[in-house]
Amino acid sequence: MSRTPARSAAPSNRSGAGRAKSGPDKDQPLIDDIRLLGRVLGDVIREQEGQAAYDLIEQIRQLSVAFRRHADQDADKALKKLLKGLSGQQTVSVIRAFTYFSHLANLAEDRHHIRRRAVHDRAGDLQEGSLAMTLQRLKKAGIAPSDVVRTLAAAHISPVLTAHPTEVQRKSILDAERAIAHLLAEREQLLPRDHADFEAQLRARVTQLWQTRLLRFTKLTVADEIENALSYYQATFLSEIPRIYRDLEEGLEDQDVAPFLRMGQWIGGDRDGNPNVTAQTLELALHSQADLVLRHHLTQLHHLGAELSVSAMLASVSPAMKALAERSPDQNAHRQDEPYRRALTGMYARLAATLTALTGGEAARHAVAPQDAYPSAADLLADLRTIEASLVANHGAALTRSRLRPLIRAVQVFGFHLATIDLRQSSDKHEEVVAELLATARIEADYSALDEMGKRAVLLRQLNDARPLRVPGTPYSAHTLDELAIFDTARSGRKRFGAQAIRHAIISHTETVSDLLEVLLLQKEAGLMRGLLAEDAVADLIVVPLFETIEDLRNAAPIMRDYYALPGVRAMVHRGLHDGYCEQDIMLGYSDSNKDGGIFTSNWELYRAEIALVELFDSLNKDHEKTIQLRMFHGRGGTVGRGGGPSYQAILAQPPGTVRGQIRLTEQGEVIGSKYANPEIGRRNLETLVAATLEATLLQATRNAPKAFLDTAAELSTASMAAYRALVYDTPRFAEYFFAATPIREIAELNIGSRPASRKATQKIEDLRAIPWGFSWGQCRLTLPGWYGFGSAVHSFLHKDGPKGVAKQKAQLQKMVKQWPFFSTLLSNMDMVMAKSDLALATRYAELVEDKRLRTKVFTAIEAEWHRTADALALITGEKQRLVNNAALQRSMRHRFPYIDPLHHLQVELVRRYRAGENHADRDEKVRRGIHISINGIAAGLRNTG
Repeated sequence: MSRTPARSAAPSNRSGAGRAKSGPDKDQPLIDDIRLLGRVLGDVIREQEGQAAYDLIEQIRQLSVAFRRHADQDADKALKKLLKGLSGQQTVSVIRAFTYFSHLANLAEDRHHIRRRAVHDRAGDLQEGSLAMTLQRLKKAGIAPSDVVRTLAAAHISPVLTAHPTEVQRKSILDAERAIAHLLAEREQLLPRDHADFEAQLRARVTQLWQTRLLRFTKLTVADEIENALSYYQATFLSEIPRIYRDLEEGLEDQDVAPFLRMGQWIGGDRDGNPNVTAQTLELALHSQADLVLRHHLTQLHHLGAELSVSAMLASVSPAMKALAERSPDQNAHRQDEPYRRALTGMYARLAATLTALTGGEAARHAVAPQDAYPSAADLLADLRTIEASLVANHGAALTRSRLRPLIRAVQVFGFHLATIDLRQSSDKHEEVVAELLATARIEADYSALDEMGKRAVLLRQLNDARPLRVPGTPYSAHTLDELAIFDTARSGRKRFGAQAIRHAIISHTETVSDLLEVLLLQKEAGLMRGLLAEDAVADLIVVPLFETIEDLRNAAPIMRDYYALPGVRAMVHRGLHDGYCEQDIMLGYSDSNKDGGIFTSNWELYRAEIALVELFDSLNKDHEKTIQLRMFHGRGGTVGRGGGPSYQAILAQPPGTVRGQIRLTEQGEVIGSKYANPEIGRRNLETLVAATLEATLLQATRNAPKAFLDTAAELSTASMAAYRALVYDTPRFAEYFFAATPIREIAELNIGSRPASRKATQKIEDLRAIPWGFSWGQCRLTLPGWYGFGSAVHSFLHKDGPKGVAKQKAQLQKMVKQWPFFSTLLSNMDMVMAKSDLALATRYAELVEDKRLRTKVFTAIEAEWHRTADALALITGEKQRLVNNAALQRSMRHRFPYIDPLHHLQVELVRRYRAGENHADRDEKVRRGIHISINGIAAGLRNTG
């Protein structure tokens, strides 16, 4: 796709050992990779589509670059004229070319990240966010390895994969890209004689991409989402999480570290706004996860058997190991002196029987028939520990490192369930079920009509009554039956796959204490809660409130205070021990709070809510022998507007004293692919979570920010929210502008997720899901949720005391950005999204708004606020340009944006055509397909689109 002269595919020597280089020279291997991939893609396009198609692509790219770099109006006119004259087939071909280039550029960037990390490691340069750097900082602070081990023993860190309506990657595409990434890695070790074979393989994989359909014919199902998510476990989590534990233990003087890093999953259990998630999909998710992890364990046992060919004639074994071998049904004469192999053959047979019992699946190999299934993962772990102890005691410790210990860690972390599936549903849906149960049982005719205190009274009576509410033989609504079936499946799933399989019941839109009690009552109906609340109740699932809107965040601590003040609640939590600790997860919603109040207010209210919740639980735990472990669950999305941004900085920016070794956070949309598709990149991102949590727990001061900082943030929040809501909620016909000037309508039609884009069939901003809201603003390159309102807030703050006070207020803001991680991280994230915004491209999208007065009014307001925000960032940070402190992203944008821009121009042209013909039955399918491919390409190019 480039006219750059063909270069050799030989590896560059520039990434060799030695000190980490700085300056443009260090990026030469990246440039070489991008040129190579662009050249191969260009060759494939010429071969597949013809020279004319290739020339057209180049002409569009050149005009687009001229428009971007020089604001060339002649180029703009020529580009518009050219695009309008393209046929549907031509447009799709061009869009596919630029989309695939975005995908390939991502692979080159990932490879370069890994390459640079290796250079730094060889040079001994520790990098921010690495475990090595964090352990060094802990050591310098006088924190002993034993103290770190003790902290981790009580820690819980969990990335939670979610499926959302902006996930645009097909697994087939991901698989092909993984193959190309593997080739790029191999390229650096090629011998001269291998160059031709390398190029042939690369061309084959790029051809595969070109000939693989980007889009789905049908809407993505929950089953598809489950399959997609599981591919990341195969590629990354199952292998890389054990490596993180190993590196951590080695850095802590080989002390054993308790399992604290675990995976979570929403796919299959998240019903909020998704009618396609049912008891059947939950059952499918449980079965699919178990099947994957059991087959992983079986494969590792098989390979372990090949490696542990130790003969009892040459090495002693422990009595426990001898007994384990004797219990094996393996009677093969060739293995009679090989106790480890005999034991592993028996263990394989047991695990194969476990696979059949739990999932109905059959193991790939059978040295002996499957038999005597393991009752639990703990039993398999005990056998593996027996092998480990025997080897260590008999000069075989070297044999444990490469496979046995990673397998032990995998069984510890993933068990037979792989990942904890969360249940999630909206509070109003729970209320409907409870109301019907109460009415049918003739206990309360109209529960929903009661006030809050009335609801609590009814619920508490039922939670202290041993009798269930369900009346056998009585017909219930489909909704009630579906919801009860979910809880019934959770009970059976926990029994079959282990307590870790399902641990949380999350309540979206938690607004009252009764919202929490309703979920306890539903647990009671399903046998997940036993005993009476006021006496001896035990609940299997942690009831997790999700506070989402600005008002909900402000009410979070009062709601939890009232909840724990109810008779029996605290004692119930104490009895429901998980891993030996009494736990209370509280989820904080970044997306909806942003859509509700704008970027600054959302972050500020989240900050305040965390402080209030920690203070509440500290007071609850005061003078109690059994403390309740509070864990914040951060509903972070991919975009900054939805809580995204670098995880390391985000964790360190949490209020002091609020992490305490405990954090769960969602990983969503394209972010999952960009973080975890490549195993080395994935390990780096997982390391970052661990490193930041340790630093926030052990190094961060517990004292809060100065009162002057907090007061200033409160002022900025008030003004920012006012400016944001004035545009989004108070500007007449703003929703009309949004639906016209962004591809939100086309996104809603795209088969990219099982969840609808809106909660209701309206065009109200209030009803729109926060995820497509943010995604749409990214597609039109305004990224509005990531910055809007801040400029007005700063302007108001600077001038609140008149001209004489400006210097004083400016100094205050500059002091805050230097001394307060919350403020500096938030501004850094705004800087990033503003760098990715583009007002020139956004004007093209604004042209889709047919009402010129509406278009001018809204876009003028947005443009003015953009400049105010840019000026505010420059004034506070002292940096006139974007991304001064983020060279990697600067480099990324420099290389990729000239290839993303044509996708925007093409998308606008196709959206214009599509909407012009939307009342005709013969609407051009190629136009629709072109729009959807452009959405994919732009999402891939911007990466953190969510």
